[in-house]
Amino acid sequence: MDKLIYLAAQAAKSTMARQDNIANNLANVSTPGFRAQLMAFRSAPVEGQGQGARNYDVESTVGFDDTPGQLQSTGRPLDLAVQGKGWFAVTAPDGSEAYTRAGSFQLDDAGQLVTNGGLPVQGTGGPISVPPGYSISVADDGTMTGTPTSGKATPIQLGKLKLVNPPKDNMERGDDGLFRVKGGGAADVDPNVKIASGYIETSNVNPVEMLVEMISAARSFETQMKTISSQQQNGQAANNLFGLN
Repeated sequence: MDKLIYLAAQAAKSTMARQDNIANNLANVSTPGFRAQLMAFRSAPVEGQGQGARNYDVESTVGFDDTPGQLQSTGRPLDLAVQGKGWFAVTAPDGSEAYTRAGSFQLDDAGQLVTNGGLPVQGTGGPISVPPGYSISVADDGTMTGTPTSGKATPIQLGKLKLVNPPKDNMERGDDGLFRVKGGGAADVDPNVKIASGYIETSNVNPVEMLVEMISAARSFETQMKTISSQQQNGQAANNLFGLN
């Protein structure tokens, strides 16, 4: 019976991890460009003496859902959304290249294009800066053009966003919410990636589906706790019988 309690406890632990994952997805249902994290159960053998065929389940992260979210119109030139597959390249705090789908960009005090979190947005030639007195327009291929807000100066090309589209299986999510190429390094520019200016991509989390999964996980956890409690009671009853004998 102690073995059954161990297996049920392992299942309960996995269910708690599943609930944490679901809660994280629900918490980011309104986060622009968020990619739902996927988890699945896998079978793992129980190590130690006894039957070698005994297994328990383990909840493990299998990746993320790369289904594009909906495009929401904002009319703001620096709100950008990737159409279909693809990523914006940014510079992470550690200096490495990372990727995001959240395209609500802005200009910092120095006129550099940054994310809402202050991370520099990468262009094909490095960071992109906008001189004072210029309005910005962005083409669907990521080319940024500055038009003077006064006078008759000629529009200038400010740079071109670095847009990439590495294979999904070669991408992993970091603890900071940014995605990176597995093993490090930088992805190559993909000229087929297109963006829409004046739009924000919504999260691809389905809140109704997540709530259903949360209820299912809660019921599974309750069942596993009842199994543990029942086996403890059976063990106590068995000890009482042996005591009588």
